[in-house]
Amino acid sequence: MLFLTSTIITSTTLRRFIPAASSSFCVYSSFSRSFMSSVSVTESADCLQVQGHIQYDTPDHITPSNVHTSPLEQFHIWFNQAREANVREPDAMSLSTATASGIPSSRTDKRGFVFYTNYTSRKSQELEENLQAALLFFWREMSRQVRVLGRVEKLSKEESEEYFKSRPVGTRLGAWASHQSSVIGEDDLVNRLAEVQERFGVQASDKEGDVPLPNFWGGWRVIPSEVEFWLGKPSRLHDRVRYLRVEGSPDNQPQWTIDRLSP
Repeated sequence: MLFLTSTIITSTTLRRFIPAASSSFCVYSSFSRSFMSSVSVTESADCLQVQGHIQYDTPDHITPSNVHTSPLEQFHIWFNQAREANVREPDAMSLSTATASGIPSSRTDKRGFVFYTNYTSRKSQELEENLQAALLFFWREMSRQVRVLGRVEKLSKEESEEYFKSRPVGTRLGAWASHQSSVIGEDDLVNRLAEVQERFGVQASDKEGDVPLPNFWGGWRVIPSEVEFWLGKPSRLHDRVRYLRVEGSPDNQPQWTIDRLSP
């Protein structure tokens, strides 16, 4: 079984920009990732060099001795702090999936990380083939990241329906109108939305309306086997704390080994 890895964005990443027609190979100086970065750009005929200079400087500190014993509880702590710090879209995340051959909106519950999507989309099709996924949360304003690896399972129809009913009318209509990841024409989406509005007798702007759960839409749960918390620090000496699930521990009461990783 293939396990995907989702790479933590480090403070130093090589940047390459090479025109498609160029036969040259250019490797540029490092790019320091920080929301305060001052970026300089140097262009030539066949290369574009990008270089940043400002480093991370976060006042807090994480270590296996000061994090929660549960990675889900630790995630709740960081997520709430991100909300309080007015991080824009703290629930936004990157999802990595893989096909069986290995070609490479969110919340948590007591068992894992839950997200909802169209079951006919590419990501859902790949999850059907390979029940492994990686998540990455990047809170730029706080110089924090959380990386999650785990197996996935579909939510029950009842769980998906409960969440679907809590969504605004417009987004429920949008779920019916969008054939996610399929190729569409210029006016297809507008026409489909008009069709579903007429079908259910409601408008996207309505406050209330009866729009049922589509049978092709629902939730996935990522049950973590590994969770890493990353905190940007000066001189690339970042704090990294990793939780590894103890093999054989039950989903309802998992046990974890917590280690500090070298940056």
